[in-house]
Amino acid sequence: MANISTERKVVLDTETTGKSDDGTPGDHRIIEIGCVELKNRNLTGRKLQLYVNPERAVDEEAYNVHHISNEFLQDKPKFQEIFEEFYEFIKGAELIIHNAKFDVGFINHEFKLIGKNLKVENICTVTDSIEIARKKFPGQRVSLDALCSKLNIDNSSRTSHGALLDSEILAEVYLALTGGQENLNFSVNNTSSDVPEERTDRFSVIGDAKLKVIEPTIEELGEHYAYMLGYSNTKSSNVLFGDEFLLKPLEGQKRLVKRKSKNI
Repeated sequence: MANISTERKVVLDTETTGKSDDGTPGDHRIIEIGCVELKNRNLTGRKLQLYVNPERAVDEEAYNVHHISNEFLQDKPKFQEIFEEFYEFIKGAELIIHNAKFDVGFINHEFKLIGKNLKVENICTVTDSIEIARKKFPGQRVSLDALCSKLNIDNSSRTSHGALLDSEILAEVYLALTGGQENLNFSVNNTSSDVPEERTDRFSVIGDAKLKVIEPTIEELGEHYAYMLGYSNTKSSNVLFGDEFLLKPLEGQKRLVKRKSKNI
């Protein structure tokens, strides 16, 4: 088994001649593979796009999705010829795939057809971004287009499916789904993926100085208490716990607020 590092991620997508009714390859084949590389949650600029002669015709339904024609594929290399390049690109990485079962099934099918005793799961770890999306948006549509809309990612160039284009879009979607800035990063001019990111913490920005605490004035407290007491009066007797918890400490302040409110 290959030495697998989760620091290096490869976002992957495939296009195929079609699929069988149960979603498995059947006698269908891969016609395009697209990959982009991530390291430390940054795109490195390394990418791979391989077109493959499937040695069979593309189904009309599949063509209507990706618009890759039989004529275009005629002079492309067969999977056996691109195997080494593809294997070297993905081995040891964590693969990020949207609906991974489909793509992994097709890749394993291609490995078997060329006599390779290999499975994707044995040379990479596999993360299905569709499962991440379902946890983040339960009960909602989680197609790539739907996620782009939810996450404000521009996919206007996606007029038809393409493995490389879809892997580039999926990389953005994955980073947004799993995002959350943990540290400030001021190394905006550092574009090399091999140079460690320079992180800046609170101490290096402001030193050991204490942050100034600005207390509200009596007038501001009065306005706030008056507002909250007025808000509580609009509630029915069935007060929510959160409001009850917030308003109970104010009972002792009613007299003070009434006095202060006259001066506001």
